[in-house]
Amino acid sequence: MLNGVRLVAAETDTRHVRLAAEARLPSRFGTFKVVGFESEDGKEHAAIVKGDVRGASHVPLRVHSECFTGDVMGSLKCDCRDQLQAALTFIEGQECGVVLYLRQEGRGIGLTNKIRAYALQDSGMDTVEANHALGFADDLRRYDVAADMIAELGIESIVLITNNPNKVDGLRGYGVNVADRIPLKIEANAHNAFYLDTKKRRSGHLL
Repeated sequence: MLNGVRLVAAETDTRHVRLAAEARLPSRFGTFKVVGFESEDGKEHAAIVKGDVRGASHVPLRVHSECFTGDVMGSLKCDCRDQLQAALTFIEGQECGVVLYLRQEGRGIGLTNKIRAYALQDSGMDTVEANHALGFADDLRRYDVAADMIAELGIESIVLITNNPNKVDGLRGYGVNVADRIPLKIEANAHNAFYLDTKKRRSGHLL
């Protein structure tokens, strides 16, 4: 038992993460619960939770990959911070909801390689071309960790807050019941318009 959450060894032994800690989190978006997870690869992930989600169905949920440049520094080259804030604002207005914050910077290539990709984009490449030039696939993000976090939280089904159909397919591929999708409408700016267009043209995002 961890802060009222029952952990069953037979279930968690097959998962890539374990629920490690939780606490109340008052924020500028509302009061949430923050739940810390430890994964088998040594990374730490978090769930920002509104309300009681254990056993709940159709829980609004955002899978958000960390973005130091956007989330922390407010970079205008992407829409990550805008999406995170929009998701938290939306969830605060619901009975319950979750944002999963995953430590997979730069679509899984890491911060330093992401900065290298930024430099290539400054020379004219789009995000996909920059990743390929560095020897990476378009997107290296994992969905097994997110699926295991959802299972650890005891959520029966989710309504995924995303414009990315690959996230829907990725989570369903690991057994998550994705009942529906909620789009995120973010206005483009002069610095990220090409980036958003690339996501639409080359990555299939529903913008």
